[in-house]
Amino acid sequence: MTSRRPDNFDGLGYRGREDPAFSGGYSGRSFNNSSSVDLQNWVTTPPDIPGSRNLHFDDRTPPFEAAPAAPGAQDTLPTAPPSEQLNRFAGFGIGLASLFTENVLAHPCIVFRRQCQVNYHARCYHLSPLTAVSVMYNVTKSQGPKALWKGMGSTFVVQGVTLGTEGIISECTPLPRELSHKWNPKQVIGHLVLKGLTYVVAMPFYSASLIETVQSEIIRDNPGILECVKEGVGRVMGMGIPHSKRLLPLWGLMLPTVLHGVLHYVVSSTVQKLVLFLLRRRSPAKQPVDGSETVQTMLDAYFPELMASFVASLCADVLLYPLETVMHRLHIQGTRTIIDNTDLGFEVLPINTQYEGIRDCVNVIRREEGALGFYKGFGSIVVQYSLHAAVLQITKVIYSTLLQNA
Repeated sequence: MTSRRPDNFDGLGYRGREDPAFSGGYSGRSFNNSSSVDLQNWVTTPPDIPGSRNLHFDDRTPPFEAAPAAPGAQDTLPTAPPSEQLNRFAGFGIGLASLFTENVLAHPCIVFRRQCQVNYHARCYHLSPLTAVSVMYNVTKSQGPKALWKGMGSTFVVQGVTLGTEGIISECTPLPRELSHKWNPKQVIGHLVLKGLTYVVAMPFYSASLIETVQSEIIRDNPGILECVKEGVGRVMGMGIPHSKRLLPLWGLMLPTVLHGVLHYVVSSTVQKLVLFLLRRRSPAKQPVDGSETVQTMLDAYFPELMASFVASLCADVLLYPLETVMHRLHIQGTRTIIDNTDLGFEVLPINTQYEGIRDCVNVIRREEGALGFYKGFGSIVVQYSLHAAVLQITKVIYSTLLQNA
């Protein structure tokens, strides 16, 4: 039979071979008498998708090949900056070094400073760091290295109690734990009230921690890390180790403790924000261009905050040093504590003060020890922050070298 199909019949629509759009796709099929223009975009066969079955026997889909790179493309690629993981590790290491210096490496200075503050017998005030270092060496030589690291575990316990109490009070009350950028006087007062309540709750545990840090290693047992919790609870409930009648009640210690804590927080926060503002204004953030500038940008992002925190703590400790001396003497009174002789470092001395309160303590120190009596042990605070500044600078140099060589 002779086929009546024209030679130029496509199979799906009639279209002349002379149509210039013959090589294009086909449109959707129309069942009416559509013109060739309506049928020029009809898709005849599906594309050759990898894994599809529209192949002949023994045929395989060829693998995709990556498009060749344009000539000169590798020359225009920017230099890869240090990895984000390395930057995070650097920031974590810098913060960890600062935390280690504040709480571990500087602990001997804190111990000696507190012993000097409560030692009303002392003739040498240790206003110079040289005399403080020499006596600290004598204490270590006669009693061993543990003599200047005593009570370190209790300080961490007090910090944990403080943070936990602050979080619980902020969750159970409308007192704000943090201040927003658009703060008002009501929020500031509520925030300071929250801080004051936190210091009141942590006060008995701070008192127990203070006794552990100033007690001489010669007559001191080896208490557990939670011994200050036991002593703090016993101080609140009136149980535990018997104290003398000169022991001040907790409500009598509330005013100097809260006053010192709130003022220390206000001074340190204010100085920290001011220093951070000046540092960022002096060296604004720059967009990294190469590896070295990326390292410098990363260091500029971490160190202003650490430097601001360092300066804020230093200013607060120096300004409130006299109040801290009075507070520590009131806390230690009546606890039958025996401390090291801070004049020589080879003997022990009992603490037998009879202050009636904060005003009487200030008057007695001024009358018997002079104005410099409020600054006993000030040389140790110079050693502490000098050591802290040196560790920060060494850490910065080390991480700058590592990141530049990465």
